[in-house]
Amino acid sequence: MKKVIRFGVGSKSKNRTETIRAMEAASNDLNGRVELIQMLIPLGLRDVHDELQDEVRRLVGERHSRQSPGIGRWGKNPGSVYLGDQKILIEVPRVRNTNDGCEIPLQSYQALQNPRLIDHAVMARLINGISSRKYERAALTIPETFGIRRNSVSRRFIRATARQLKKLMERNLGQEDIVAIFIDGKSLAELEVVIALGVTIEGKKLVLGFIETSTENTRVCKEFLSGLVQRGLKTTEEILFIIDGAKGIRKAIAEVFGAGTCVQRCQWHKRENVVSYLDKKRQNEFRGKLQAAYEKPTYDAAKQQLMNIRQELKRLNVSAVASLDEGLEETLTLHRLGVFAELGTSFKTTNCIESLNSQIGQYTGRVASWKNSDQRQRWTASALLEVEPRLRRVKGHHSLKKLRLAMKQTEVCEAKAA
Repeated sequence: MKKVIRFGVGSKSKNRTETIRAMEAASNDLNGRVELIQMLIPLGLRDVHDELQDEVRRLVGERHSRQSPGIGRWGKNPGSVYLGDQKILIEVPRVRNTNDGCEIPLQSYQALQNPRLIDHAVMARLINGISSRKYERAALTIPETFGIRRNSVSRRFIRATARQLKKLMERNLGQEDIVAIFIDGKSLAELEVVIALGVTIEGKKLVLGFIETSTENTRVCKEFLSGLVQRGLKTTEEILFIIDGAKGIRKAIAEVFGAGTCVQRCQWHKRENVVSYLDKKRQNEFRGKLQAAYEKPTYDAAKQQLMNIRQELKRLNVSAVASLDEGLEETLTLHRLGVFAELGTSFKTTNCIESLNSQIGQYTGRVASWKNSDQRQRWTASALLEVEPRLRRVKGHHSLKKLRLAMKQTEVCEAKAA
């Protein structure tokens, strides 16, 4: 039998600003979170009370105002509403038509008669900063206050995040026209999560999937990319891959999509790799020179300036020269395609996916310790899908068709890393 909770209804609730301030004031420690959780149902009940009374006033008017002849208050009856999926007993104000004696049902009360699934709310609250262990302690310190059985919140969260994981990993990619894919790894505890972020021909960012691994080796990355193809990722249309230069990922791209696949190596990573070989006193100088070279609008101008820098580096540090030479042509793919001016801001670095990784870290970074792989994957998938709707379209998205056409018409993408 479902447990029912009785609450007295207090005075009219404070305004929304005060409520938000009270929630923000809750400290980050366990006691603060418990107090916040304990506030939620009473606050919700006060809102229910206010909503019912507001509807009565709209129908009847203020007491003794005689605003609506023929309609009047008719006392109260015991009733119940659902907050989330918890049934709570309340007193329901009644209104009747005084001409025929029939009761007028309150629409707001009827709307609260069905339980609402709270999995998403519970999941969002957990993902937004409450570690699983802290939340479990918090839930246990509220002895049946909400009619929630021991560990039921944890079970709901597990179910909800499992659904999110399934949703992401089974997403049909055949419905999307993907023109670019960012691939990057993110450390999660002692492991690495390799994430693929697609960009549609309209410029929309779409999480394609992720894989948990110990290293970004070719075999793992190849299986990951092959899985995207099996889920419908179109290989008949050209796709630009943006990567940081990891050799395992680069080789996997060639094996799955072909040797002539367009790859844009991250210019920021290249620049930082090169200057790391130099004396600290010279690093900012060459960082600026490399940046200026990459900002040249055409391939010839950028390549010429990079070759001039190479000559300077040759006199300072041959290891820096070797670092510059490695994969240099793939740092200029956008230049060779003739779309750097339009799409360089979005595609010359891996910033788009690193920004995504940073946002994921705001959720997963607060977990003190991971119990198992299933937990890591559920949380990662849930965080990715939570963040995805807030991702903005890439800058220069109107030129993505030009990018696609350039990749089709030329063979500039066949340049390999040196």
